[in-house]
Amino acid sequence: MKNIFLPLLLVILYTSCSNKKTNYTDEIKLFQYKLNTEFANEEESPLTEEDIKTFKSLEFFDINEKYRIEAEFELTPNTPIFEMQTTTERLPLYRIYGIARFTLNGEKIELNIFQSQDLMLKYEYKNYLFLPFNDATNNKTTYGGGRFIDLEIPENNGNTIIIDFNKAYNPLCAYNHKYSCPIPPKENNIPIEIPVGVKAYEVQH
Repeated sequence: MKNIFLPLLLVILYTSCSNKKTNYTDEIKLFQYKLNTEFANEEESPLTEEDIKTFKSLEFFDINEKYRIEAEFELTPNTPIFEMQTTTERLPLYRIYGIARFTLNGEKIELNIFQSQDLMLKYEYKNYLFLPFNDATNNKTTYGGGRFIDLEIPENNGNTIIIDFNKAYNPLCAYNHKYSCPIPPKENNIPIEIPVGVKAYEVQH
């Protein structure tokens, strides 16, 4: 399973070397390649033992740079720590690290960006921020339980943050019910479609 994506990686690397600079499409294709490689690896994959046998690739929307957003970012220091609801009884601790504001397709959107109180104590995740969201594609072309985006604390605590919806991915419980996944808070419901990132997963038989 590990080698089925090798031709794609070679194309990405060749294009990158030829241009001497990785362009935006290459960046997203590399993100997709890494996801597919993880899912194809039996030691890392969230798929069930049955599903991984037939796994070929996740399905993605077409890449659209319009959905790479430079949002205004308001830090919210001293916000209270709270228990985020999940698909199980697990209640991980988060706080709202900041609020992102932007306009997309004529719609003014405001999203809370969260910081995990557990991950912030681990060196490799000390700058990690978390954006769970729902949008109008849920239960249609995307997973009904919403999608996630991984972010990082902006350098120098800047007043903008990059949100790239092309890197939106499904929670692990979209593939296997053994996982416990955060449920996007209702304040992060986006009223329009976000037709980029990972689509809903359908088992291939």
